[in-house]
Amino acid sequence: MQQHFRLHWGKTLLLANDFFAVLVFLAAAATDLLDGYLARRWKQVTTVGTLLDPIADKLLISAALISLVEIRLLPAWLVILIISREFAVSGLRSIAAAEGFTIAAGELGKSKMLFQVAAVTLVMLSIRWSELRPYALGAMWAVVIFALASAIDYFRKFWRRVDTSIKLRRRHELIMMERQKRRLQKAAKSREVPSGADGAASIRRSG
Repeated sequence: MQQHFRLHWGKTLLLANDFFAVLVFLAAAATDLLDGYLARRWKQVTTVGTLLDPIADKLLISAALISLVEIRLLPAWLVILIISREFAVSGLRSIAAAEGFTIAAGELGKSKMLFQVAAVTLVMLSIRWSELRPYALGAMWAVVIFALASAIDYFRKFWRRVDTSIKLRRRHELIMMERQKRRLQKAAKSREVPSGADGAASIRRSG
């Protein structure tokens, strides 16, 4: 996005940096979508896929948005909202996974990536065609609204379940700790106070 190169064939311009950026972005997005499709169709799960699948689309969109902020095509606050949404939902997923259940992607979440790719592509194309600028900004506003709506949907559906699970687990841990503490206290008292024949023998010896 920041380079200023041109690929010419004679006097014909074959490729400029803005078109090249769009091609790289669309190719990366296509491979991300294709990977998910093939994994579901062939029912294959790999360690690398498990690691990268939740973050690949987020890394791609974040990198593109930050690059667009750097060349002043997008306001920083708008990009911060979008990336913050990703952190919030990823955090919710991590907490849910630690509690033993998985948050499946909802319909809004599944469509989010396509909307983001379309909007970012429009912004990139507006470098060359300035008349696309209003449509690109409108698309980015739609992405922000869409992202916030999907985040609210996730938290509305799963926050109570996650919160209840954490509270129940912590309550169980506190109960177990209290029982262990009482057992230790009872064992300590039984060692300190003599009883039965041992107690009588100790009394006679002291007399």
